[in-house]
Amino acid sequence: MNLLEMTAVELAAAIREGKTTAIEAVRASLERIEEKEERYHCYVTIDREGALAQAEKVQRRIESGELSGALAGVPMAVKDNLCTAGMLTTCSSRILRNFVPAYSAEAVWNLQKAGAVIIGKTNMDEFAMGSTTETSAFGATKNPWNPAHVPGGSSGGSAAAVAAGECFYALGSDTGGSIRQPASYCGVVGMKPTYGTISRYGLIAYGSSLDQIGPLSQDVTDCAAILEAAASYDRKDSTSSDRQDTDFMTALADDVKGIRIGIPRDYFGEGLDQEVREAVLGAAKKLEEKGAIVEEFDLGLVDYAIPAYYTIAAAEASSNLERFDGVKYGYRTAESDGLHDLYKKTRSEGFGEEVKRRIMLGSFVLSSGYYDAYYIRALKVKALIKKAFDDAFAKYDIILGPTAPSTAPELGTSLSDPLKMYLGDIYTIAVNLAGLPGISLPCGLDSAGLPIGLQLIGDCFQEKKLIRTAYAYEKARGTFSRTALCAGGKEGK
Repeated sequence: MNLLEMTAVELAAAIREGKTTAIEAVRASLERIEEKEERYHCYVTIDREGALAQAEKVQRRIESGELSGALAGVPMAVKDNLCTAGMLTTCSSRILRNFVPAYSAEAVWNLQKAGAVIIGKTNMDEFAMGSTTETSAFGATKNPWNPAHVPGGSSGGSAAAVAAGECFYALGSDTGGSIRQPASYCGVVGMKPTYGTISRYGLIAYGSSLDQIGPLSQDVTDCAAILEAAASYDRKDSTSSDRQDTDFMTALADDVKGIRIGIPRDYFGEGLDQEVREAVLGAAKKLEEKGAIVEEFDLGLVDYAIPAYYTIAAAEASSNLERFDGVKYGYRTAESDGLHDLYKKTRSEGFGEEVKRRIMLGSFVLSSGYYDAYYIRALKVKALIKKAFDDAFAKYDIILGPTAPSTAPELGTSLSDPLKMYLGDIYTIAVNLAGLPGISLPCGLDSAGLPIGLQLIGDCFQEKKLIRTAYAYEKARGTFSRTALCAGGKEGK
């Protein structure tokens, strides 16, 4: 039995049936990490002893009948901006290189209650600011499909770890596409749920009105199981939604008859790679053949999403990152002359270039004389974008399009041109501005053998329609070649 070829739900079933154990699953993952981690650099922290100790406890609870859920005993990874009690949580930044939280994020705790075993913390763009996982203070993560290419970001470590078989699933965070875009680049499934579905308690904030935690998984079934386990109402998070419809695995039905799917013409204009266009439209055709009603429409305001997003996100980031000053926790400069100098040197030495760029941009748009001209105007555009989606969802159940305009770029080609990197988020950021759910799943490979991502967007709290549609497409598409990748596949070619 090759455990690494199993999905998370399949592995949990095998553990429940006594065909394997949580301990054997953790050992298989750790062996895989030992084999591949030096090449891919998916992790910041690997907790070998802690993971084996967790697995032993979880195995006893499974054998006693206390744990019987769809994920019990399955090894997972956590993005390094989600707090984990007693385990290093750095946001891949020098300024938090020695921070060990005393508590765990609510989403992490929910999964642990369901029997998850945490292997370690995954690499990311520093403070989730970036689209390639190259801004990490600990070095870039490589794409397992071809290590000369980026895995996407900012949840690139989580996506790459799932794609490489170094864990069975992972948690990421999505502020403007940071789950869906790396899922697209790495050929895995990634979902950003409706804002408020998963508690943000314990997530180190980038843009508080945009951030949302979500799963990265091998397939849609795993995605639904993870989302179901992680979602909960949380009084500790003032933006948490008290939902009664979080039984997401009930949506796993291979039936899209009558589902109305809209394809925005705005998403298929200049800048979209031809191979991505053909793969995404081919996916729409498969859904139409299964009974979905597919038509094109004009969404509008697409060109305004990027400037509005980066104005709002940078403004919130400049406020959220004020707390990292060298006084309470984290990095502190070795020498300083007074409190003001301590702040300045600590932040100058502790933050990377991309974080400093966004702090400066955020401070500018919030400053006197520019607040109305930039920040308030961006909030008005955000409201107009939400209205455009509301109008679209009055006609359609699902909006279908590409996740990213191209497949994964080569390492080193994005950071030299930040504006080009920002434009790579053009299809994902509007979902965060409107607080909507979105899912990315693989729909093919380009001529270089790199994965292409299909994005499905739903109305607020309509994750079940997304899961149903994604599951039906997955069945029509057939098995994606992740198992070939784990066995050697196209990696490095």
